Amino acid sequence: MTRLSSSSSVRLPSLPRLSLRPLALAAVLAFGAATAMSASAQTAPYVATDGTLLSVSAESTAKRTPNIANVSTGVVTQAADANAAMRANAEQMAKVVAAIKAAGIAERDIQTSGINLNPQYRYQENQPPQITGYQANNNVNIVIRDISKVGKILDSLVATGANQINGPTFDLDDKDKDAAFDEARRGAIEKARARAEMYAKTLGVKVRRIVSVSEGGRFAPPMPMPMMAMRMEKAGAAADTSVSPGENSLSMNLDVVFELGK
Repeated sequence: MTRLSSSSSVRLPSLPRLSLRPLALAAVLAFGAATAMSASAQTAPYVATDGTLLSVSAESTAKRTPNIANVSTGVVTQAADANAAMRANAEQMAKVVAAIKAAGIAERDIQTSGINLNPQYRYQENQPPQITGYQANNNVNIVIRDISKVGKILDSLVATGANQINGPTFDLDDKDKDAAFDEARRGAIEKARARAEMYAKTLGVKVRRIVSVSEGGRFAPPMPMPMMAMRMEKAGAAADTSVSPGENSLSMNLDVVFELGK
């Protein structure tokens, strides 16, 4: 065995030097191309077809009788100082909330929507405004799940001390609303297919298949706020608030792509 001392030197045959720059550049280009292909695949998937792609937009509407009513109610009080206005408001609002619960409204259907305290001003020419008192406002949103009781509940709230009422607006609970939108979806698909068949017949081809379906949007136009009609049953009787829920329309818009061919 040959030993090498620390002072010995050994010359190894030189190896050809490789330039890494072209390799690095090629790797970057390859990575960039792969990234571009990936991004393209995500935004515009390629559909292999020898036919014609037809994009159709169709809308359908389902109608339902509302089964819930949304009402905003509250109390507005005024006093010379802020503390007195808030205290009077709290006392009166407690009675209103008690009446809401007594009417069978569940806790989950009662939600405070705003508590406000604002100074009231007197304005005089060439003088700074002066505070003359304070106004306190407390509102709650309630959901009434028995439409037949809306008028009676509104009357009981006013009798208890509520001096501010907005609504009712009528809607559907989640279960019925989902069912209505599903009906509208089916109707939109049928309309889209019928339109595709019309195009295919006109072009002398057939509808091969549905390539893609996407929801363009769903909407339930808000119902106009009904007037609360006051009806007297007989002379001297208390007024009865009458409301009419009418009918709600729920619409669905679909974008459907069909493949047409011989």
